[in-house]
Amino acid sequence: MSVRNQSSEQSAGTLYRAGFACFVGRPNAGKSTLTNALVGKKVAITSNRPQTTRHTVRGIVHRPDAQLILVDTPGLHKPRTLLGERLNDVVRTTWAEVDVIGFCLPANEKLGPGDRFIAKELAGIKRTPKVAVVTKTDLVDPKALAEQLIAIDQLGKELGIEWAEIVPVSAVGDKQVELLADLLVPMLPEGPALYPEGDLTDEPEQVMVAELIREAALEGVRDELPHSIAVVVEEMLPREDRPADKPLLDIHANIYIERPSQKGIIIGPKGRRLKDVGIKSRKQIEALLGTPVFLDLHVKVAKDWQRDPKQLRKLGF
Repeated sequence: MSVRNQSSEQSAGTLYRAGFACFVGRPNAGKSTLTNALVGKKVAITSNRPQTTRHTVRGIVHRPDAQLILVDTPGLHKPRTLLGERLNDVVRTTWAEVDVIGFCLPANEKLGPGDRFIAKELAGIKRTPKVAVVTKTDLVDPKALAEQLIAIDQLGKELGIEWAEIVPVSAVGDKQVELLADLLVPMLPEGPALYPEGDLTDEPEQVMVAELIREAALEGVRDELPHSIAVVVEEMLPREDRPADKPLLDIHANIYIERPSQKGIIIGPKGRRLKDVGIKSRKQIEALLGTPVFLDLHVKVAKDWQRDPKQLRKLGF
């Protein structure tokens, strides 16, 4: 078992590498938080709720010796709706196309049927190197971490997966995140950079803005609407008649839910929740785009959109 737990130096004179890595794992295994920590900026939305990520967000890590492009997929799970099936298809297609797969397993939760389900799928992908990334190490003591590392090694042996590395990390505590990048880079193919210096993601800005609004809308509705929220940015336009040194971007977006009864939950008493969603997401959007924003939010009903192919298409799935 190869467990890495110390910093490693890149040898001088290495060739430039560029390629794709993908983090997989059951919902809420820390994939998006890890992507953001590696990129150093918020490109993937995070939430303590399963099924937060619906778009394949690519984060781009620029290094002197390499460009590591991170593909963040939805969590693979047993699907219950048409949306669930489509999300699983996205995951499998992605796995087949990347140079290295990072399997995220939280340090603070025993391996369960969900992890086994994914590990079995991974065992079927023979050629791609697989790294077991033990996330959330800040939440456990050394003994519990050691037990988890042994359990993951055992799981690999059981299913015939040879881990290229087993790496404990804490994205929140910024522990070993850099080491993880050091270990992934040699598994990428040699070649020139695939994206311009300074690009952090290839997601269209409108998609990222919609994701930030959805993240803010998910906060605080706990278990009431975990998957029922979709956001579509209808338009993003610079406000006319503004002086060049005081630009303002007008963003009009719709928050879709599945039933009229959910409208009140999102809007809140006297519109307070929706106002909070606007304030929170506007701050994040301004940080992302680097410009002041006027955000206009409306809540609409798209009946049972998760099960309706026509609605799914309309909402971008």
